[in-house]
Amino acid sequence: MTSKQLGNITEVEVMLAFLQHGCQVLTPYGDCERYDFVVEIQNQFYKIQVKTAHEEDGKISFNTASTHYADGKCIHDRYTKADIDYFATTYHGMTYLIPVEECGGRSKSLRFIPSKNGQTRNVSWAKDYEIGEVIKTLS
Repeated sequence: MTSKQLGNITEVEVMLAFLQHGCQVLTPYGDCERYDFVVEIQNQFYKIQVKTAHEEDGKISFNTASTHYADGKCIHDRYTKADIDYFATTYHGMTYLIPVEECGGRSKSLRFIPSKNGQTRNVSWAKDYEIGEVIKTLS
């Protein structure tokens, strides 16, 4: 399966999760926007960018930059609040919604278990970003 196919599956899974939470999902025509779709929650609209997560060492990680090639060079474009409101991803049937302003750099990790060195500072716990919990804060 290609990375594009995996991305499409993740996008459909995230849309389904929003629909199951009673949200309206609006999709833009074409593939020209920095966001994948928009959701309406309590008469407010939020731009969502979906990324496929990869599991490693008690956490999931996903890219927070888009990648394209120009003149033979790999270009990484970071998303900003002007582009999107939230990143969304899925893992083992759970959907996670992460505010873009919490995603510096080119990747973001959500932890399920403590790190081996016991570090807790600047750790993002997956349970805090579960879609239902985040939607409650927006309602």
